[in-house]
Amino acid sequence: MTGERIIALDLEQAELSEPTRAYFAKAKEKLGLIPNVLLAYAFDEKKLRAFTDMYNDLMLGESGLSKLEREMIAVVVSSVNHCYYCLTAHGAAVRQLSGDPALGEMMVMNYRAADLTPKQKAMLDFAVKLTETPARVEEADRETLRAVGFSDRDIWDIASTIAFFNMSNRVAAATDMRPNPEYHAMGR
Repeated sequence: MTGERIIALDLEQAELSEPTRAYFAKAKEKLGLIPNVLLAYAFDEKKLRAFTDMYNDLMLGESGLSKLEREMIAVVVSSVNHCYYCLTAHGAAVRQLSGDPALGEMMVMNYRAADLTPKQKAMLDFAVKLTETPARVEEADRETLRAVGFSDRDIWDIASTIAFFNMSNRVAAATDMRPNPEYHAMGR
């Protein structure tokens, strides 16, 4: 991979196709870095593509959720799971998208301290419940989301984003994935 340690596993980067090299170049151009999560998956291009396809659909695709709301979900799920990589990377995204460094820190530490709309608070409360006690999610939880204005399609997107970051957090924890150092200074 690169000279710095990205994960605790010794996996060699695969020979990447031209489209994947172009994707990495675009990430570097837009973000100023290639996220370490992409480099971590680069040992297997098929797994990398599955990860990026799902991520791009959930976080950048059509949705009733704003990009900021999706990043807020990523941070709150990662806060519950104590995921160092995702808290660092997505905390930076919340700071950048909101223009509010304090909001990014509150999402990382305790979203309940933030000045959130009732809709955002309901969404994040649901994220915590689905992360901590998924077997206890019931119709009343979906009704709470509907009551604050989320459509059933929005609820699907909320649940899918929560599930994706729970999976990502577990892979990051299992491999001791390290965030790019640049994330620490972004949006401050």
